Order: sequence, then C-alpha cells, then structure tokens
Amino acid sequence: MHFHVSKFCLFWGLALVNQPLSAGDGDRLFKSFQSEAEPILDSYCYDCHGFGTSKGGVTLDEFSSETIQDHELWLRVLKNARAHIMPPQEEFQPSVEERNRLLTWIKTGPFALDLENPDPGKLTVQRLNRNEYQNTIRDLIGVEFVAADAFPADDSGEGFDNIGDILTLSPMLIEKYLDAANQIISKAVPTTPRILPEHVLADEALVDLFSHPTIEDDASNDDLQLSFYSPSNRTASYAIKTPGKYQVVLSLKPVSFSSFSGFDYNRCRLVFKIDGETKIEQEFEYISGKTFEYTFEHDWKPGDKRFEFEVEPLTFGLEKIKRLKMRIEKLTVRGPFAREHWIQPENYDRFFPGEVPHDESLRTKYTRNLLSDFASRAYRRPVDEETVDQLTRLSEQVASQKGYTYEMGISQAMVAVLASPRFLFREEEVLPNTAPGKYPLIDDYSLASRLSYFLWSSMPDEELFRLARKGRLRENLDTQLKRMMADKRSDAFIKNFSGQWLHARDIESVNISSLDVWLRDHPNPEAMAAREEYSRLREIPNALRTPEQKEAYTRTRALIRALSSGERPELKRPLQRAMRQETELYFEHIIREDRSLSELLDSDYTFLNDRLATHYAIEGVKGSKFRKVSLAPGSPRGGILTQGTILAYTSNPTRTSPVKRGVFILENILGTPPAAPPPNIPALEDVANGKDIEAISLRETLALHREDALCRSCHNRMDPLGLALENFNAMGIWRDAELNQAIETDGVLITGESFSSIQEMKRILANERIKDFYYCFSEKLLTYALGRGMEYYDTATIDQLVEALKQSEGRPSALLAAIVHSAPFQKRRNLNVNSN
Repeated sequence: MHFHVSKFCLFWGLALVNQPLSAGDGDRLFKSFQSEAEPILDSYCYDCHGFGTSKGGVTLDEFSSETIQDHELWLRVLKNARAHIMPPQEEFQPSVEERNRLLTWIKTGPFALDLENPDPGKLTVQRLNRNEYQNTIRDLIGVEFVAADAFPADDSGEGFDNIGDILTLSPMLIEKYLDAANQIISKAVPTTPRILPEHVLADEALVDLFSHPTIEDDASNDDLQLSFYSPSNRTASYAIKTPGKYQVVLSLKPVSFSSFSGFDYNRCRLVFKIDGETKIEQEFEYISGKTFEYTFEHDWKPGDKRFEFEVEPLTFGLEKIKRLKMRIEKLTVRGPFAREHWIQPENYDRFFPGEVPHDESLRTKYTRNLLSDFASRAYRRPVDEETVDQLTRLSEQVASQKGYTYEMGISQAMVAVLASPRFLFREEEVLPNTAPGKYPLIDDYSLASRLSYFLWSSMPDEELFRLARKGRLRENLDTQLKRMMADKRSDAFIKNFSGQWLHARDIESVNISSLDVWLRDHPNPEAMAAREEYSRLREIPNALRTPEQKEAYTRTRALIRALSSGERPELKRPLQRAMRQETELYFEHIIREDRSLSELLDSDYTFLNDRLATHYAIEGVKGSKFRKVSLAPGSPRGGILTQGTILAYTSNPTRTSPVKRGVFILENILGTPPAAPPPNIPALEDVANGKDIEAISLRETLALHREDALCRSCHNRMDPLGLALENFNAMGIWRDAELNQAIETDGVLITGESFSSIQEMKRILANERIKDFYYCFSEKLLTYALGRGMEYYDTATIDQLVEALKQSEGRPSALLAAIVHSAPFQKRRNLNVNSN
C-alpha cells in the first residue's frame, strides 16, 4: 500500500543548517564586535582568554570575519556571563549595563536573532515513543497495550526519550510494529457480526453464584478454594431462560500456599455434578502450574440448573506441607447454539456503528466512511481520498476471500493503518499563504498533536479535533490548555517529565549496598576488615584457595551474614517506590496548585507515608497512604534536592558522591553543566592510597582532586554544591558523621554566595539564583514540549519564557501558556522544497 512515503521521507531526511555569512555580512559583524563587544572582553576576559592565554580552550581575541559567527562558543559565553560565572568572582566584574550590552550583542550579532520573527528551529519528524504509542492505542482503540513488553526501550537525548533526532526506526522495530498492530486489532476488533452467547464466570462473579458454602477445612478468604485435607463442598444455581443446546466448560487448578520446596503427597477426589448427574469423579494431586479443563454439552429447558462441587481427602495422617487446595478457576456457559439466539460481539458497535448495509454499493460507501474516520483519527488529521480508496480496496479484497468476513477485511485495513508511518510518526503541515521571509504557522491539526503529546503523551481528543476542523484551535488555546491540564490524562506529563528531569523513574533500579553505607555511618573496624577480606577472597575460585583462605572465607562470610541479618535501613523496592511517589506527588502539587517554582528548591513541606517518614526519621505519619506533611522549622528536608529519589540516584553503590550530586544541580537546577572530564583523570579513590583515604574526609579527598589544574575549574563549581548534601547518606538518611569524622557542609558557590548548611544553600538557590533556575527549567520544559534540544537561536524564546516566570512570580501556568504560544511551538521552518 502507498502511504505518501515520498512526503514522509522528505520530512525524515531533511537536515536544516544555517548558511555561512557572506563576506560583507562577516565584515559588518566583525566590525560590530570590535566596537561593541571587544572593549568589554578586553577589560574583563582577555587576561584568561586572550593575549596568548586560552583557559578552558577558549580564545576571544583571535576572531576574523570568517570565524566571528561561532554559535557554540558564543552560546557558552552568553550562559556563563548571564549566570555570573564569568568573569570569576575574584576578578573585576563588569557593570550591569556592560554585561547586558555584551549579552545583547551576542543575540543580535553572531546569533542574528529576530525578536519579531523568532526562528522556530529545525524540523524533525517525531516517532511515537513507547509511552506515546501505548497511550495512543488506548485512546484510539480502547486496548490497554503494554508497549514495554513489545518494543525495546527508547533511546534518550537531551535527558528525555521523546527527542525526534534519536527516535529512529530500525528494520527490527518495523517488524515489531507490524506484529503489535496485528495483536492489537485482533484483540479489539470483532471479526464476525454474530457470536455464540457466552457467559464467563470467574473470581467475584463466580463467588456470587455460590450459595453459602459448607467449609469444614482450614477456611480461606477465597471461597473458590477447596482444601485437599478435609471434606468441603460448593453449590451454585444458574438460571437458563431460553431452551436449546448449551455447553459448560469448567477450569480447575490445584494450588499451593507454601514456599516450602518439598513435595506434598496428599491427594483428594473431586466430584462435580450438574443437576445431580455426576460429570467428574477423579483423583487429583498437586502438579505445579497445571490447569484442568472439562467440557460438557446439554439440551436444556428453561429453569435453574444446579452445579455441585465436592472434595474428599484421600490421604489421612500425612503432613500438610504445601497447604494444597483445589481452586475453581472459571465456569463458562455457552449457548443456546441456535443461530437465531446469537448476539453481537462486545464492542461491535464501537467499530461498526449503525447497521452494516447488505447492498454492495451502500456497503462500499459505509466502508469508506468507517475507514476514513478511523484513519483520520489514527493519522491525527483528515485522510486524503487516495488513501481511503486504497484502504477500502484492501478491505474488500480480504473480505472476498473464502472463509473471510466483512469484519475481517476491515480489521486488515486497520492493521495497515497502525503499521503506517503516518500513524507511527507525527507528520505536520503548515498554513498556506505565509508571507515571504516569515516562518509559517503549523496548521491546527499539527498544533492539536503538539498540545496533546506535550500534555497527555497521547493523541488529540474529539474536542481538539473539532476545533482543528473549524480552524479555531489557536483562538481557544488558553482554554484548551486549562482543560487539558485538568484532565486525568495530564498525569502522563507529570510522570514523564518529572520522571526524566528528576530521574524519579530511575530510582527503582538504583542499587545501593545498605551494609556498606551503614558501616560508613557506623564504623566497626572488625566488620569493615572482614568485609574487605571477604570481597578479596570471593574473587579467588574455591578450587584455588589455600586451606587458610578457605577458613578465612568461611569465617568472614559468616560474619557478613550476621551483619546482613541485623536490623538497619535498606533501600529496597517498596521504599524506592515510596521515594518515587514523593517526588511525583511533590512536583504534581506545585504544577496543579500553580505554586511558585521556587518551592521546587525550598519549602516547608513534602509528601510522605509511614514507610518513607520512618526512613527520614520524621514522626507522626501513620498509614501507607501518602499525604502532604508540614516539616518542622529548620528541617533539612523540603524541596527536591533533599528527597531520597535524587540523593540515592546521585550516589555510588557504597557511598555518597558529591561530584554526582554537584553535577546534577549544575545540569538540572542551574543550567550550567560542567565540561566533560579530561581523559585519564584518576578516580577519587586513586588520588590517595587506601590507608590515607580512610584517614581523611571526603572533603579533603576532593581537595586533593582539585590540586590538578585540569580538574580545578569544574570542581570549584561542583564540589560546594555536592558537599552541602553530605549530611544525607547514599540512601537519603540524615547523618552527622561519616567514618567517625564530622561532616562539614559549608561552602561558597562559584557565583560568590557563601553558606554553612543545606538549608542555607537551598535558600540561596531559591532566591539569589532563582533566575538561573528559571532559565534551566524553561529550557528543560521546552525541550520536552518540542522533542528537540535547545540551540543558540532559541535564546530569544527562552528569554520570553523566563520573563513570563518573573512577571508571574514563578507560576507554572504562566510558563506553560508561554510555551504553547511561543514561535517554536506554533511555527515551523519553511522548507521551500518541491515535495514530489
């Protein structure tokens, strides 16, 4: 089938790059540099980045008209100058006017930004990632499809898994998409207009069918279980209203309720009767995983039919090892078999609304309308007539084959739709008649998809489609934004964005050795020595160990086991889930309650249940349900940085990592990530020898690391941030000392602010450095919204977003509104390419 592959490949293959400056433009830009920017750089920057000096590999006094438009370099200069990282605090500082003049020249000079017509950025056709595919199938088909079971994990870029540039399509993935399409459609779409009536009774529905059971065994909470060890019975009454032929299918399963690995020799006899007639009289023993199914046919007249189950134990006096029971899994009644009593399959009206015409011409029209509607919703825009013709022909060809039905033909056409690039990729179009030199607006259908995949990670709903059809979505954008955020589907935005920005989705896979962490906080020389010796001996194969080593291995192993069995905090799955939930609920509260984004950095509350509160040593929280908890005055908690999610994620398996924690804050809070470390830089543990490393603090170890000139500049930025969190161990538990050494958390930020505790550092970030956080958060959220990384030409848009936050005192609603109204969200670069 043809699905406009040529247009699809055009969108997929284009890579847009800026054209180099002409000679005249380069000369003009270089002259403006000499008159506007160079005097400022000469006064404050050339000592380190000029006159033959190039700290950090940056030289600012060797430009020419050919090299002056170095976007990557000027973006670094802009960010460092804007954040007051450069010049360093110990050097002379430019005035506010000088700093702003330099930033303005970068934007209007090398970046050539047009504030009246901002560049919306490069075009990338985005493939649906696993979350988006799963949610789209749910809203389009009504099937809860688990994409994680069907497709490999999506790659991530820029910190998110919805980045168009990295969502490629391999031949293997194409095959998986086709398999998934067949699986989804076969599960959801009926393949025949009438089916044999079938009533499946299982679990609660089957329990409700039983009269009050006679239970003489060790009673279970499950009335469908009959013990192997004592007599018991169940009776049920089922009403037949229509005479005819029926079929009864019974499913039985012996089950065990013990983790003991031995074999249980107990047996029982089960008797099953229908209206007093014995249908089953059979002995059973326990076979793991085995299900028994029996089918019986009856010609029934109207009336109540009686089902009886009796269990008789056959082995008395044997030990009850596995607590064996016979469970009635399912009872199915099919019929009556006469065709006049057959019924429509479940969901038939959803996929085949109204009456399917018998007349051939009317049926063709019906088919076209049905497939046109389905494909339009799947492709998220009205489908063209050529595609409708192709889908209709496919459907009719399949249906005409021997043994196939009309519904089977429709199903195959729907499979083709789900396997199409136009479903798997979010194809976009622009509004016509855009003035020359202007970036065209995307059409309303494209805007609807951008909105829905940003806020819902799913396809547009009927309200968005309705406004798009009328061309009125833009004028109702603010109303739709509020409606969509109030919809339950916006939970996808909360979880996917916070899950990746704050790594909440990663906490459940973090592996922390609780014993090693505990021993650092509660040093025990004998235990620590045994731990080290055990680790060393474990690397030696048993056959190669000397008798002395075998004895030492057995002794240290026993000691480690004894230590491991003691009571102490452990970071296991239930606690990890609680940490993730705290982070998600905290982020959700700020977004939905429209609280200031500064509360992400510092607040006097968090969200806890009893398990997590106990872990944090916070009293007064009872029960497993999460709730908002006010923190005591002076508490170090409050804000995302002191939540277990981030503290554990940024730790090593056996101890904290101030470097990882510092890098996290620079990358995700302040937006000034450090450069990649130079090659061949030793790990912290290798800076000093083993004996020395135990005798000095981690702060002193980092100081040793900073003695290397290559490391100093970045570690001066990272270390104070990470060391401020050292009172929290690798599991997020507060401690005052490590290895019997008091923890010092005082420090000075690279921007000059000093602090003595994590509480003070959080207040600095939430106040003095809040603008840096606004810039960082805006970039992260715009990256997620657009599905692409930020470039130099996005600087003007980011400025607008930050201004919206400043004017609203950090309200998330203002930022969301600014994003959906921004040029990158509303427009697209005009390709001006023949699309044939």
